[in-house]
Amino acid sequence: MLQHRPHTTVVLAMSADGKIADFRRSPARFGSRVDQAHLEKQIAASDAVLFGAGTLSAYGTTLTVTDPTLLEHRAQGGKPLQPVHIVITHSANLNPETQFFKQPVRRWLLTTTAGALSWKGRLQTLPSTLGNGAEECRPEFDQILVFETPTREIDIPAALKHLATLHITRLAVLGGGELVASLLGLDLIDELWLTVCPLILGGNTAPTPVEGKGFLPDLAPKLQLLEVHTIEQEVFLHYRLQRPGD
Repeated sequence: MLQHRPHTTVVLAMSADGKIADFRRSPARFGSRVDQAHLEKQIAASDAVLFGAGTLSAYGTTLTVTDPTLLEHRAQGGKPLQPVHIVITHSANLNPETQFFKQPVRRWLLTTTAGALSWKGRLQTLPSTLGNGAEECRPEFDQILVFETPTREIDIPAALKHLATLHITRLAVLGGGELVASLLGLDLIDELWLTVCPLILGGNTAPTPVEGKGFLPDLAPKLQLLEVHTIEQEVFLHYRLQRPGD
């Protein structure tokens, strides 16, 4: 199955007690500049990034590649300067006024039939500056991808298979925990990068890297530790998912 979908890497920062945001679900800005640079590097290495509506709502923007070296590497590799930014949402109940829709990136929407119909009813064009100083009008989403199961949920395996046909070979997943849980449950994650930051957030309602219903120990996804880097007060953990036969 791996060859028929993008290589998928989760990239998240969390507190020392395993929270990716506080109990108010505020934007998680507790990572250092080193962690920010690490995240940008992972995004630059990807053809697309995927994140949920909750993550978009919390931040209002997406992280773009700005490091000149990373931009040069993408250009030398024949890639667009920015990867595609894909929002996955069942309802497509998004705020079209958020700053995300003014950022100079290609935006795709992955949703259900109902979500697509809801969003298309509010499509508008927005001015966008694309690095050369020229302004043009662009739709809020360059593509709306509809993949639906018989139960009217998003058919994530079919969607990822389709992304592979669009030359999306590497996909970075930036949250949130419900999305990561869904991908893990479907065995659609290959690697994880987790940054452990030196603070404790607590809170029984604060989100964690993996939400959902959880896994029993015998059925839990197993990881292999590939790398550990300690930079100043943060620990960077790189894992790969173990599969039968590994």
